[in-house]
Amino acid sequence: MPRVTLTDVARAAEVSVATVSNALNGTGRMAESTRARVRATAAALGYGEPPPRTLALAVTTYGTLSWDFAGIPFYARAISAATAAAHRRGYALIALPAAPAETLWRTVPVAGVVLLDSPADDPVVRILRGRGLPLVFDGRPARLGVREAWVDNDHRATTHEVLDHLAARGARRIALVAGPGEEHYTRSCRAAYEQWCAARGSEPRVVPLDFADRDGRTLDALLAGPGRPDAVHGLYDPCGHRVLASAARCGLRVPDDLLVVCASEDPAYETTAPPVSTVTLAPHRTARAAVGALVDLVEGGSGGAGQTIPARLTPRESSLRAVG
Repeated sequence: MPRVTLTDVARAAEVSVATVSNALNGTGRMAESTRARVRATAAALGYGEPPPRTLALAVTTYGTLSWDFAGIPFYARAISAATAAAHRRGYALIALPAAPAETLWRTVPVAGVVLLDSPADDPVVRILRGRGLPLVFDGRPARLGVREAWVDNDHRATTHEVLDHLAARGARRIALVAGPGEEHYTRSCRAAYEQWCAARGSEPRVVPLDFADRDGRTLDALLAGPGRPDAVHGLYDPCGHRVLASAARCGLRVPDDLLVVCASEDPAYETTAPPVSTVTLAPHRTARAAVGALVDLVEGGSGGAGQTIPARLTPRESSLRAVG
């Protein structure tokens, strides 16, 4: 919102700019009723008040492409929680579109920015750092600036928890659906998966998710091919639905032939056939923490700090095959 000017007050009060200046400064000769009316008009318009403080929430994973991140349950929940957290601290919050938009990043009037899943060499980060804005990353960046902080989950511990859960239910060939993203979340989970496999002498099998493939047909080769996995862990919201669809086409029963877990905030997984085990990354908690850290930076706090928010595995029928 632009700052109110003397011209704005003069127009609203139907007097000259000079009259407004004199009325507000207690100078010049005019009727006291005019002076009082000009001052009341200035107060009503907010003249002399600082511009409103704002925070912007930007999501920049695959930031060179336009994509509807707000339609994905994880990000929708994060945006809602971040908005509520900002309002509680007396700030507005703007959800910036995920798209190539250098002009917007250079000019949007904000006091600081929360960045979700920012990849390495993110052009948004470069531009915002050039503006000197405080930043908080949901997901750990390669480096932190002076007025920057991060909030994240322990992806190694969570990935190992999921894999241990599947192994305890008899899985021996666990595939990971990860990528094509190279943000911290995907890289951390993939590294933890490969470490877990190496420690057990298992052959890792990482396959990318084609986000445009709504029916999961690109997964058919994985589930119908030789040496198919007996369990799948997917890192993204759509993974569970697509694995179920592919398994049905390939004649596999879940959980008898295939165990399934995916990271998702989608409540629909409670009622799929069968209900799918999910990992929540608690975006409502990470977003609240990120906004809190950002407001602290905006209001003079120091950067460099990090917070770890626990994730949670909710086992359901898709990964609860009886053993023995």
